[in-house]
Amino acid sequence: MAPGGEAAARVADSEAFADLLLRSGLVSPENLAFARRVKERTGAHIDEVLISQGLLDSESLLLAEAHAWGVHPIDLEAVKFDDAVVRRFPGQTYLAENWMPIRRNDAGVIFIATARGVAPERVAHIRALLGGAEVQFVATTSWDIKNACLRLFRSEIADEAANELWRQNPMMSARITFSRSQKVLGAVLAVGILLAAVLRPLETGIGALTVLSLVFLAGTSFKFIVAMRGARYDVVERITTAQVHALDDRDLPRYTVLVPVFREANIVGQLIRNLGGLDYPTEKLEVLILIEEEDAETLAAVEASNPPPHFRVVTIPKGQPQTKPRACNVGLYFATGEYLVIYDAEDTPDPDQLKKAVVAFRRGGDDMVCVQASLNYFNDSENALTRMFTLEYSYWFDYMLAGLDYGDLPIPLGGTSNHFRTSALIELGGWDPYNVTEDADLGIRASALGYRIGVINSTTMEEANTSIPNFIRQRSRWIKGYMQTTLVHARQPVALIRQIGLRRFLSFVLLIAGTPATFLGVIPFYVVTAITIALPVNALAELFPVWLLWLTLLNFVFGNVIMIYLSMMGPYKRGTFHLVLWALLNPVYWLLHSIASYKGLWQLLTKPHYWEKTEHGLTTHVQHD
Repeated sequence: MAPGGEAAARVADSEAFADLLLRSGLVSPENLAFARRVKERTGAHIDEVLISQGLLDSESLLLAEAHAWGVHPIDLEAVKFDDAVVRRFPGQTYLAENWMPIRRNDAGVIFIATARGVAPERVAHIRALLGGAEVQFVATTSWDIKNACLRLFRSEIADEAANELWRQNPMMSARITFSRSQKVLGAVLAVGILLAAVLRPLETGIGALTVLSLVFLAGTSFKFIVAMRGARYDVVERITTAQVHALDDRDLPRYTVLVPVFREANIVGQLIRNLGGLDYPTEKLEVLILIEEEDAETLAAVEASNPPPHFRVVTIPKGQPQTKPRACNVGLYFATGEYLVIYDAEDTPDPDQLKKAVVAFRRGGDDMVCVQASLNYFNDSENALTRMFTLEYSYWFDYMLAGLDYGDLPIPLGGTSNHFRTSALIELGGWDPYNVTEDADLGIRASALGYRIGVINSTTMEEANTSIPNFIRQRSRWIKGYMQTTLVHARQPVALIRQIGLRRFLSFVLLIAGTPATFLGVIPFYVVTAITIALPVNALAELFPVWLLWLTLLNFVFGNVIMIYLSMMGPYKRGTFHLVLWALLNPVYWLLHSIASYKGLWQLLTKPHYWEKTEHGLTTHVQHD
């Protein structure tokens, strides 16, 4: 075929198919004209435009395609598959190529369901894969093939989502909480500390308090230095409205949005409204709502909300561990986008966030694996806890992440609004289902492989925790995950130093390991400080060295002053000055973190992979557009 002939043939086929839709009465002339205009603007196929806009349903499309291809349509839901024929290839082959064998008849002919036509080259390719067998085609849809794969390969998909990272690189998986060497070292330290506590209790207490004090001082100082550098150098990827508007819809890549939900029936209507506001061509956007198999209530709520055609439900097969990252790995299995983003059920991203991410990826080159958008809260003034939550996130995303980016230090990702280059995410092994802060772990793994993570000037609004028990559940899981990530990457410290360098390794230690250690030290420091204030100095000097009392007091004062100051900085970029004085409550806020850290430590020892559910939809505030 002459150059350009293949493209011309595709256009002719597309126009012939469009005329067939028109003659069959499946679309009106006005809707077809609209679809042609969108096709010209975005480059999407006419059938994709009509389906994504709700102008044509999947069943009607299937009938029209079957007629155009000269084959019969088939409902894969009602088909009895021949297991021996289907399992000749893995499910990924069928998903990638949009065909699937059904069964072989007595004459040896294999029936093939296809969602992409029966062109001679395609027929020859499929026959070659099947060893030259005779084939007979029937028409189906891409999503029918995906659902069939999910049914037929559910055990394999569930196992791969849970254990593929562990099989590929067991040292990078949190499936085993403590390695053998860590168990031996931990046992030796525990026995040594116990013996020291029995033989020399006072000296042991002094030593433990000294170590905690130094760790606390190092951790808080590190956060202060990094945040101040982030405040001085605004390294967030600045993408202007003009640059977003300059994007050509024809050149935009396909984008997948993953939304893992579990027992979120009360807010799925809000979810569909929020994500429906994304400014991205729906023909190039797929939204996969990931629902656990037993969560019938949330599934019913999604169906009752009448989601747009480009929203699809993916049922997560039963399996362990039942965690958000396992669900996301199943979503990754079915994702077709060049880029992929994670949103939580209550998220409201800026409408142009996906387009800003595309610009950032194009600027960043192939080594940029992820761009992180900022998170903030729409119910910031609901109560004291939501105000503290908002202050913390403002300082973290506006200053801390900017400082880490400026220093080329590992960035622990947030749990939502992470935009990934899908191919690189697959190379990284996806998410670790056994790590309950899979996002932070993934950020460290990305750094170890030399990938870069960027931060863009876009915000996703969320619902801040309104209740202390809910907050403790959430933070204990986060802190436990930081402990898991520390244990995983401490298994081969020398190798990690070689991969990321000593400076970045020390940053990892101070941030990922130092954060739980800092919170664990809060309650002891508060207790010793209270005793120091309450008791005469002479009485205390008989128990503790004066230098240690001063160090503890310094930690209490210096640590809280630093965090109060950083919390006060948070509102300045966003103009939420009504929150500034609430930063004075930071000592109480850190006390809640300390309680959560001890709960997280206990769960690390007793049920490390347990995902403690955070309840959403508890706020009385309504988000305004």
